[in-house]
Amino acid sequence: MDHTERSKKEPIEVICPKCRYTEITYLPRADLPLCPTCKIPMLINELLDEGKSY
Repeated sequence: MDHTERSKKEPIEVICPKCRYTEITYLPRADLPLCPTCKIPMLINELLDEGKSY
């Protein structure tokens, strides 16, 4: 995999493991955001780099 391919910003969905609040942010990032309610680091829930097929 080419380094330049992964250096662009990629959308991800992050989720709070405690209250289940979700947010969309972009990687690469130095740190994941904190949940505005619980004040704990959020976890990656889904990579949003491709469309979903149902």
